[in-house]
Amino acid sequence: MNTLSNEEKLQVINSRIKSLNYNKYNLDIDLIVENAKASPVAATISSLNTSISEVNSQIAALTTEAAKYTSEEA
Repeated sequence: MNTLSNEEKLQVINSRIKSLNYNKYNLDIDLIVENAKASPVAATISSLNTSISEVNSQIAALTTEAAKYTSEEA
């Protein structure tokens, strides 16, 4: 049984997007720190870039999902 209104669903999605943006910012900071080292580890940089790409994909998917609820209420 689905008891959430479209507005509530949108709030949940926006909250998740905000959380992902915090996560992405932390990954961006980690990447800056790694690149600032005298000898940055290539595998770490690659892993961070992969994680950033994954977060960007998740944000894009949720943004698309959020659009379904904003257009329904318009």
